[in-house]
Amino acid sequence: MIHRFETIDSTMYEAARLAAAGCPHLTAVVAEEQTAGHGRYGRPWHSARGEGLYVSIVLRLELAPAHLPVVTLALGVAAAEAIAHAAGVRCDLRWPNDVLIDEKKCAGILTELHGGAVVAGIGINCNHASFPEELREIATSLRLATGKSVDREALLNELLKQTASTAALLQKQGPEPVLLLFENASSYVRGRRVTVELPDGEVEGVTDGLDPAGFLLLRRDNGERLTILAGGVRPARKL
Repeated sequence: MIHRFETIDSTMYEAARLAAAGCPHLTAVVAEEQTAGHGRYGRPWHSARGEGLYVSIVLRLELAPAHLPVVTLALGVAAAEAIAHAAGVRCDLRWPNDVLIDEKKCAGILTELHGGAVVAGIGINCNHASFPEELREIATSLRLATGKSVDREALLNELLKQTASTAALLQKQGPEPVLLLFENASSYVRGRRVTVELPDGEVEGVTDGLDPAGFLLLRRDNGERLTILAGGVRPARKL
């Protein structure tokens, strides 16, 4: 079932309410505009009216708690596949939740637990012709990348289809095939020199794959191998 709104504070808030009320698996909330859209750490998500796809999906999965971080990676795979099918452009995935075109963010994913379900917020920049000045160097849209407008309804349908497929794969076969799909779709997971922003500072090294729980492995120049549980990843500055 799809719940549609012209304007809403956040599709995540409404999806969380529906999840707490016991709505079924794959219930979706879609809005033309969000007035309080947000991403990780409460960062605002630019939600221009009628230009993006702003959707939250309720997932009811029987997973061990240790496997929940893999859901975010599964949704990244689903979003990238949906964009490829609906807009004809291939994306890169940056651990853990960014979808990129030419190193600029075109989509983001946020997952939270509510009412025994995973609520997944997905924002895709579709037909934006421009962005606020503070976002121009880091954000792009499918229109800017392809030179043509994207049918947002077709993209929504493809996203729901890909989400259902990837969620079923995770449910039936566990994290391993999802981790493989994510790694194959990402230039960031292995052999990429990156800087990771952590709460207590930055670390730099070369990515070394994903662990079984979906966390990023990083090998520092001194040989130390770190498991990154959370943090912002970006390409390391060239010396």
